Amino acid sequence: MKVHPNFILLAVIAPITAWSAWHPFDNLTWWMEVVPVFIGFIAIFIAQARGWRFSNFALWLIGFHMTVLLIGGHYTYARVPVGDWVSHLCGAERNHYDRLGHVTQGLVPAILCREIFLRNGVLARRGWLWFCVLSFCLALSATYELIEWAAAVISAEASESFLGTQGDPWDTQWDMFLAGIGALIALAILPGLHNRSMASLNQGYPVQ
Repeated sequence: MKVHPNFILLAVIAPITAWSAWHPFDNLTWWMEVVPVFIGFIAIFIAQARGWRFSNFALWLIGFHMTVLLIGGHYTYARVPVGDWVSHLCGAERNHYDRLGHVTQGLVPAILCREIFLRNGVLARRGWLWFCVLSFCLALSATYELIEWAAAVISAEASESFLGTQGDPWDTQWDMFLAGIGALIALAILPGLHNRSMASLNQGYPVQ
């Protein structure tokens, strides 16, 4: 019997989640950072129950994004070792792992949004696809920044690790800009891979 790709994704991410949850740097920050992972799985399996699944390419990107979130949640974004190593190598003053997180925050939702729009025929004129997907990703990024602002207002103690500004007064603007860059990368470079993956969906699984 063929295993549904959603369960393969769950099997891959589950041990990474267990590692991430094992003695994180800060428990409250961990929850704030990784809750999108749990929301994502809930949404994926609700969609599966209704006869929808994302293409393998989209699921691979979802898994990558979840991994980025889980690593950032374990260490906090300002303390991820690989970010420190890259910063030291490049002579940078800050850990740029959070920059990767925000590029991913634009790239992955752009692919998911693109797939939903195309497969459901949401846009009658394809020229609007770029505009609508980019607008969605920028709005999502801005919403996340508002959530971070609310967290800072509610708990100043936890906000430093959650926001990860590292003293940069323009961190919010950088985050939204990089999310936009990630979305543009998805729209400009990845459609070929994405289209082939969507085209293969009819081979073995019912899709709508």
